[in-house]
Amino acid sequence: MHKKLLLGSAFGLLFGAAVFAQAAEMKVVKPMRGTIDNVQADTLNFTSRSGQKQSIALTEKTALRAVSKAKLDDIAADSFVGSAATPQPDGTLKALEVTVFEASLKGSGEGHYGWENADGSTGTMTNGTVGSLKKANGRTLTVQYKGGEKQLVVPEDVPIAYVEPGERSQLVPGAKIVLFPTPDGKNAAAIAIGKDGFTPPM
Repeated sequence: MHKKLLLGSAFGLLFGAAVFAQAAEMKVVKPMRGTIDNVQADTLNFTSRSGQKQSIALTEKTALRAVSKAKLDDIAADSFVGSAATPQPDGTLKALEVTVFEASLKGSGEGHYGWENADGSTGTMTNGTVGSLKKANGRTLTVQYKGGEKQLVVPEDVPIAYVEPGERSQLVPGAKIVLFPTPDGKNAAAIAIGKDGFTPPM
């Protein structure tokens, strides 16, 4: 079955409703990361970064997003961005990566919440609109979201990614993914798919 999955508006960039609830409670969101083995009917088979074989069901509500490499200069005032980061003693956040959203995805996953990084450490995820922006030794951004704002320091060497709506045809063997299961773990609520061999850095 190869029909394009519907990108339900109830889902954000990568997050299902359960993830939004977790964000509100500042629980730690723990995405699954791996490489696609194949898609058989409506089942996605993949190998996790730790080498475990995993399978999960795809549904018409699975939100798909394509992720590609971007540049630091792609971050501009009024951009909607997401960033996994490490809190600093001075109250700022040091970015581990930044994703820049296509304009049609503005508002996706908006907020500030706990996040499990790719290396297993715990930090934060902040999705919001860039307000003020300073260019010196990278970028320092004011990221504004409903209910607050954060100062985000973006070093020059951190990965920058661009995110746009994706489609089922991009779920090909070898593609790198970041996956968010539904609360029961049976279905994929959302998947970020690396384009052209790119590994989504979030």
